[in-house]
Amino acid sequence: MPQNTEPSAAICPLCRQPNQCAVAAGHPAHSCWCMTAAIAPEALAAIPDSERGKACICPTCGKTVPGVQPI
Repeated sequence: MPQNTEPSAAICPLCRQPNQCAVAAGHPAHSCWCMTAAIAPEALAAIPDSERGKACICPTCGKTVPGVQPI
């Protein structure tokens, strides 16, 4: 049986682990971890073009160096 290769809104496009996205889980956007986190620009740049805008990265992949401001 073929596997579904379509990106899931609940899976990180970088590591393929759950992304802990509140919106994907049906919760308000303001309750998501990413609303108060600094996201590494390098992590955002690493998202494949085919998956941009379809799923969020996870907190582990989004970690940054100290001093980077939240997006």
